[in-house]
Amino acid sequence: MRQAYLNVIMRGKKVAVVGGGNVAMDAARTALRLGAETHIVYRRSEEELPARVEEVHHAKEEGIIFDLLTNPVEILSDENGWVRGIKCVRMELGEPDESGRRRPVVKKGSEFEIELDTVIMALGTSPNPLISSTTQGLETNKWKCIIADEANGRTTKEGVYAGGDAVTGAATVILAMGAGKAAAKGIDEYLSAK
Repeated sequence: MRQAYLNVIMRGKKVAVVGGGNVAMDAARTALRLGAETHIVYRRSEEELPARVEEVHHAKEEGIIFDLLTNPVEILSDENGWVRGIKCVRMELGEPDESGRRRPVVKKGSEFEIELDTVIMALGTSPNPLISSTTQGLETNKWKCIIADEANGRTTKEGVYAGGDAVTGAATVILAMGAGKAAAKGIDEYLSAK
């Protein structure tokens, strides 16, 4: 019997991407290409954007709206639980923090709202904690990365293998591909022994 799968993409009309890295630029440009008015919401200035300069340039060239020195503090929803906007505050740059970048400081009385129907969070490079927090016996290190054997991807939970950014933190695609190959070999050996 044939099964049909429906691939549904939510297409927002007005989208905010929260973050300033390369992933944020990719998400914003994709939303724009799908027809949305798209905003990058970032709490620091353009000079502190972690995205590559050419990524920022291309995003601007395509028409992405940059709401810089802006920090979202709440996602607003309507009576049905659908996104209707974000509440934000204006920021100013203070003294440098541990990373060497100037620390964003809230401007008092600067609260405002942006009307939207979609919010994409593109923040940080830490692994999603959902897998480790919902999988008993899967251990993580102090950076919340999954502990796995580098040679074969075997984790602390039997039959579970991992590799790439979930294990190492942010790294290159090439390293993730190598970890995937090692994990595939480990999985094959595990299943062959059963």
